[in-house]
Amino acid sequence: MTVTVQPTGITPADVRAVARGGAKVVLDPATVDAMATSRSIVDGIEAAGRPVYGVSTGFGALANTFVAPERRAELQHALIRSHAAGVGAPMPREVVRAMMLLRVRSLALGRSGVRPLVAEALVDLLNHEVTPWVPEHGSLGASGDLAPLAHCALVLLGEGWVLGPDGGRVPAADALRRAGIAPVELAAKEGLALINGTDGMLGMLLLAIDDAAHLFTMADVTAALAIEAMLGSERPFLPELHAIRPHPGQGVSAANIHRLLQQSAVMDSHRDDLAHAVQDAYSMRCAPQVAGAARDTLDFVRTTAARELVSVVDNPVVLPDGRVESTGNFHGAPLGFAADFLAIAAAEVGAIAERRVDRLLDVTRSRDLPAFLSPDAGVNSGLMIAQYTAAGIVAENRRLAAPASVDSLPTSGMQEDHVSMGWAATRKLRTVLDNLTSLLAVELLAAVRGLQLRAPLVPSPAGRAAIAALGGAVGEPGPDVFLAPLMEAARAVLAAPDLRTAIEQEIGPLG
Repeated sequence: MTVTVQPTGITPADVRAVARGGAKVVLDPATVDAMATSRSIVDGIEAAGRPVYGVSTGFGALANTFVAPERRAELQHALIRSHAAGVGAPMPREVVRAMMLLRVRSLALGRSGVRPLVAEALVDLLNHEVTPWVPEHGSLGASGDLAPLAHCALVLLGEGWVLGPDGGRVPAADALRRAGIAPVELAAKEGLALINGTDGMLGMLLLAIDDAAHLFTMADVTAALAIEAMLGSERPFLPELHAIRPHPGQGVSAANIHRLLQQSAVMDSHRDDLAHAVQDAYSMRCAPQVAGAARDTLDFVRTTAARELVSVVDNPVVLPDGRVESTGNFHGAPLGFAADFLAIAAAEVGAIAERRVDRLLDVTRSRDLPAFLSPDAGVNSGLMIAQYTAAGIVAENRRLAAPASVDSLPTSGMQEDHVSMGWAATRKLRTVLDNLTSLLAVELLAAVRGLQLRAPLVPSPAGRAAIAALGGAVGEPGPDVFLAPLMEAARAVLAAPDLRTAIEQEIGPLG
């Protein structure tokens, strides 16, 4: 697959294709023309000798320091070296590739005043799979992701590190030589244009949106399976009950769960028993209200990311009329708020799933299932400690749900006196979603065990698909076995698209 960076930018699907699918990147000729036109304005400013931030002055608190023409290229190189000051473990390859593509997108919009060869050099790194080694700590989310982007830009100079095949550090000069890529000599404004953006935050948010969309649908699946295994009622999910509270996500989740519970002998066994399940517990009955609110939050986040994806995020920017103006568009508050909001929602989707797991394992509340889903409880502990693990993850997600975006600290001699912490917000969002994957996997495993223990009653198509997907790995209920591999197998099934595909082949597309 090839992604073409257009004058209008790129799409979220383009970002996923390059970050996760290894797609190649090309620049539309119109973007090259836009960059050349923008660069001519910067060249005119240099020739006129006017003081313009980032072109003929220092940076941040040094904005009033004039830099002589003969030292302006040196200024740009020094900027990259000094700002490549991150520490910690390297960011995942997919995040760095997303960040690089988004910086190409921003430069290609023709408002940054760089030569086309700068954007083309970043494209060369992507297409040769040369991925900069970017430390996890360093960005405050304003002025954008300075340190992470500087670690990317440093590789263009033939300096710094890149990720080796094993994830270790390799000298950038060696990697460029092997790829046949020549280092770039930066001109005025170009170093600043390479690092002044929200590309790291936006890249992580776009990838998180993709992950969350899958997980929120799978949360409906695991909730339905758990409700089925606990002989819960399908009546709280009737469409007329959600039409009277018209939150869009709630309606979608309720419709999903209701459809997932049809064609089930397990449900048929008690559907007409008026004395049974008059009112299920909140973790069962309110599943659509929680997962639906998370869906609505995701829609807000998706809208925010879409706006950022068509934004010019740089400082200063070169306007078509020849003006070069300072902006605050690099401030990551919109992305930081969105990431924190989504982390809160995802944490609650996991928290309510853990409560259903606890009910499935509790002999006093699981409606005749054996204690801890073990046919021989006492000698055997069944899934007891799987719920411990889930509880520990819920606790961690609650800590991670504390917003990063309220945590501003002033920097740069009080010039940059309010920052977004958007990088931290999007980093921890990724951790919350990874944890949510594990939590839903525990619910999937417990629900499958519960449905197996309802035999000979035949479960719903979703239940049968889940048992088929996990059957080879988890086997039938019986004596205790080494549990961690079963949990890993459930996580792999939960994270992949195959189970959802199998269910949708039976009951039609899920919302």
